[in-house]
Amino acid sequence: MWALAKKEFNAFFQSSTGVLILCVYLGMNGAFLWLMQGPFHLLDSGYAQLDGLFMLSPWVFLFLLPAIGMRMLAEERRTGTLEWLLTKPLSEMQVVAGKWLAGMMLVVLALLPTVVYAISLYQLGNPVGNLDLGSTLGSYLGLLFLASAYLSLSLFTSAITDNPIVAFVLGMLLSLIFYAGFDQLASLDALKSQSLLVLNLGISEHYTSISRGVVDSRDVVYFVGLTCVSLAAARTALQSRNW
Repeated sequence: MWALAKKEFNAFFQSSTGVLILCVYLGMNGAFLWLMQGPFHLLDSGYAQLDGLFMLSPWVFLFLLPAIGMRMLAEERRTGTLEWLLTKPLSEMQVVAGKWLAGMMLVVLALLPTVVYAISLYQLGNPVGNLDLGSTLGSYLGLLFLASAYLSLSLFTSAITDNPIVAFVLGMLLSLIFYAGFDQLASLDALKSQSLLVLNLGISEHYTSISRGVVDSRDVVYFVGLTCVSLAAARTALQSRNW
């Protein structure tokens, strides 16, 4: 599994996909957080905080994570290399987990340069160091959990089709439903009595909770559970080719 993850991670940069994803993510962050005036601009908030990054990233990841996951399994099915891959001492679950691990390695690589933003705000704060490190670390952790959920959902959609474009659209749609769809459902009058339950089914409520700097076990269980269920569903989709 580790060998597959390493091979998949290297493949991102052999085809320039990894470089393109990193450039898009960092370029959009740089533009919205430092150059363009608006709600995400870090210097206009009046506080030494990275809220703009953590509000913007979930929406950017809605496009980037499905773009990472769309070819991982769909392309293998389309070209017929999935059967060759499974002749190796790997189970379907190990293949899916290896692909997920490679994608998460790319996400971590994309997030590392944003640490410069935190260092800059730490130095620009008045007084120097006036940055809530607990909230910042919690937000980074929440962003990793959110990326894990998006990527696992995208792997599932990539496993049920051999068309990468279809996998991308379905992955983006499914991620959007989990991030914002449940919030919209909870606002309906018909579900007002069950609004808290509906909110807790969505990603946004748990991501916001972790971003406050308090790591609640319920939020961790939610993200781990969603990731595991999605990866298990992707494994089942791969196994269905034998049915």
